[in-house]
Amino acid sequence: MTVKSDAFVFFGATGDLAYKQIFPALQALIRNERFDLPIIGVARSDWNLERLRDRARSSLREHGGMDDKAARKLCRLLRFVNGDYNDPATFAQLRKALGQAKHPLHYLAIPPSMFETVVKGLDASGCAEGARVVVEKPFGRDLKSARELNRTLHSIFPEDSIFRIDHYLGKEAVQNLLYFRFANSFLEPVWNRTYIHSVQITMAEAFGVQGRGSFYEEVGALRDVVQNHMLQVLVLLAMDAPTGRDGESMRSEKQRLLRAIRPLDPGEVVRGQFTGYRNEQGVARNSKVETFAALKLHIDTWRWAGVPFYIRAGKEMPVTCTEVFVDLKCPPLHVFDKIEPEQSNYFRFRLSPDVVISAGARVKKPGEAMRGENVELVARQQPKRVRLPYARLLGDAVRGDAELFGRDDGIEAAWRIIDPALNDAEPVIRYKPGTWGPSASDKLIASDGGWHDPVVSKTPAK
Repeated sequence: MTVKSDAFVFFGATGDLAYKQIFPALQALIRNERFDLPIIGVARSDWNLERLRDRARSSLREHGGMDDKAARKLCRLLRFVNGDYNDPATFAQLRKALGQAKHPLHYLAIPPSMFETVVKGLDASGCAEGARVVVEKPFGRDLKSARELNRTLHSIFPEDSIFRIDHYLGKEAVQNLLYFRFANSFLEPVWNRTYIHSVQITMAEAFGVQGRGSFYEEVGALRDVVQNHMLQVLVLLAMDAPTGRDGESMRSEKQRLLRAIRPLDPGEVVRGQFTGYRNEQGVARNSKVETFAALKLHIDTWRWAGVPFYIRAGKEMPVTCTEVFVDLKCPPLHVFDKIEPEQSNYFRFRLSPDVVISAGARVKKPGEAMRGENVELVARQQPKRVRLPYARLLGDAVRGDAELFGRDDGIEAAWRIIDPALNDAEPVIRYKPGTWGPSASDKLIASDGGWHDPVVSKTPAK
């Protein structure tokens, strides 16, 4: 039986991630799942417990709304350890604050450069014994560093105690994509190379780096969203059904699919940078970091051989939207009028800002002539207000359920795919804000009918 964690520790308690995500997630867990573990914040700031409680209340008011009863309980459960991560005394304080807890969950909401320091401090102080650790992305910067990070974590924690969190997998819309695929029998007969022409995944953001220029200079679009978020969506679209209902069966099937994806051909990658990015604070004046990436991937399996998978992600796009477009092949003969454009059937999965699952079909127009028009059949449209991804994932980590977390071999397999495109050999092409990126991305997909640009009625506030 999996042991439930008996304390929640989060390093970086005074940082942005805690403010925007962790405090609201903890309130949601308290309100909806009767979460009652001691909550210990650890930070290097010169703060005290009361100031951290004020920070928590401010976080709840600004990010998701405050539930008075749950917020009061959160503040009662909260503890604070103030100290330097390089100082053994900090971890001695933490060991004391844990009291009788034997199975704490340690969340590293800190820069990756501090991961090794903190996990070694946990080990030396005895805080790692019987514990789990949650590691926030990015999991390395490339394949080599990801392997080094895994070695560091494995030197102290067994793999089943390591939870590599990607909040995208906790989103209701992403979970719905997986459910729709495997809960319906009508999809499976056509979900292959015989009927599918191509697949597009677009993640567009109508805003820039929002004052985080220094951070973005270290990552770029490929590391920030393609290697993790977008590849995870692709895996859910293309994987076969798991052999069992347990989390390891699901993760093993994802790993099998990742291993079948060819490493990127640099000639099938377009890197772009919006005009004005180099004027952002913290950005180099000659920066070669991409704020836009478009790429073509190939999956070498019997199901998908010959079906191109296109991914496009960028900032300063016309809209903020994440959408999957599965383009089905046209009928082999034109029994009626020729379809213009040559697009008859498709599946569309809108993941944000709203959630829509729909199918495109061709129906006859009223009248004597056998002429048709395109219609869209909506299978599901959900409201925007759903369970917080971090609440889902943190609750799973406390219970020891690793299904929605990255496994060591899966993380390394994803980096193996992206690694060939992570150098500066390929040029970064400038594009105007408010456009769909460099024109070279249109050439990349021209032979497969071009991009299907998402259309939303209004760009949502970030």
